[in-house]
Amino acid sequence: MNVLLIGSGGREHAIARALSKSALLTRLYAAPGNPGVAETAELAPLDVSDHAAVAAFCAERRIELVVVGPEQPLVEGLADFLRAKGVAVFGPSKAAAQLEGSKGFVKDLCRANAIPTADYQRFDDEAKALAYLRAKGAPIVVKADGLAAGKGVVVAETLEEAEEAVAAMFSGAFGKSGAEVVIEEKLEGEEASFFVICDGERALAFTSAQDHKRVGDGDTGPNTGGMGAYSPAPAFTPQIEARVMREIVTPTLRAMREMGAPFQGVLFVGLMLTKDGPKLIEFNVRFGDPETQAMLPRLEDDLLALMRAAATGALPEKPLRFSPQTALTVVLAAKGYPGTPLTGSAINGLARAGEIDGVFVTHAGTRREGDALVAAGGRVLNVTALGDTAQAAQTLAYRGVDAIDWAEGFCRRDIGWRAITRET
Repeated sequence: MNVLLIGSGGREHAIARALSKSALLTRLYAAPGNPGVAETAELAPLDVSDHAAVAAFCAERRIELVVVGPEQPLVEGLADFLRAKGVAVFGPSKAAAQLEGSKGFVKDLCRANAIPTADYQRFDDEAKALAYLRAKGAPIVVKADGLAAGKGVVVAETLEEAEEAVAAMFSGAFGKSGAEVVIEEKLEGEEASFFVICDGERALAFTSAQDHKRVGDGDTGPNTGGMGAYSPAPAFTPQIEARVMREIVTPTLRAMREMGAPFQGVLFVGLMLTKDGPKLIEFNVRFGDPETQAMLPRLEDDLLALMRAAATGALPEKPLRFSPQTALTVVLAAKGYPGTPLTGSAINGLARAGEIDGVFVTHAGTRREGDALVAAGGRVLNVTALGDTAQAAQTLAYRGVDAIDWAEGFCRRDIGWRAITRET
């Protein structure tokens, strides 16, 4: 099969590595890709927001499957456009992508289908939102309704912080995404991420992960797109998985079918494991980043075969196979992240890190300048390691990190601490 992978981050590099192992693969293209993706795919200089150009490329290169990595093209309807041209796509339609594209849509769907989630209200008026905040008090959660690159959620511990978040959203901090806000109760418990592969009718459990969203050690500092992750999540037991499938995933897929928007692709179920059971925090309609970098090295089945089956409505019946080992990913970010990152600094030592047995380095925000590899974003590299325990995986991952020579980068040094605590 000829395959086109859409995206340019660490998630897409991890997907490219997994797809490249498939016996079904003839040729892999990536648009726009990155220097890491280029190791296993031919980069295509496509503007992925130009749907006609993507479709023309697919026709010219006889693409049999398009894999959409990030959420933005899905929310903008790329999958619909390509399917109308006869191209199979791993990723949901524009209507189904509302599960990530609108937090208010998801909350209303949960309410209508008795799916466990936090109590909430939606607002398109700043004064009414502030009045609600003052009536409820803190702690409380304020969310921009639309896409905000993982930064449109504020977990406010004080009323002042919540009011500042509402004011920022309505003043355009997130553009159109903040024109409406969702204000919800703060759930207490342990967070976990669960992924399922869907073909429009059925859902097949993938695996679980936990990430670290705060920028600093000890889960301190502002939220980021994720500073590291590990898989599986020890807190996500088989009993919890069964309950999430029954109470959250199945009714969601049923509701989407009934509204004429069957979900195909991967559904990322963000959860809070509360004392009353698992509750939905949010859905994403694509693989997580950096969770993917930790999950895919554990997958023992053919990812391309699985994606094709989901895209064609033919998911297998049998459970997927994953290594019992733990995979742990550390994100290396540019100084200044999650604010304005310092870009353009040279990075060395990747080959040295990759030579460590059990360590994989993926590119998240890099570019080539001549022979040099330089930082070109906030989250720049991911170092992943496999180990028989979370502690072993962590130790090996940081060996990989320390082999990299990049003075202008930084990382957390405690990725995996929850899982390691459970082991001791």
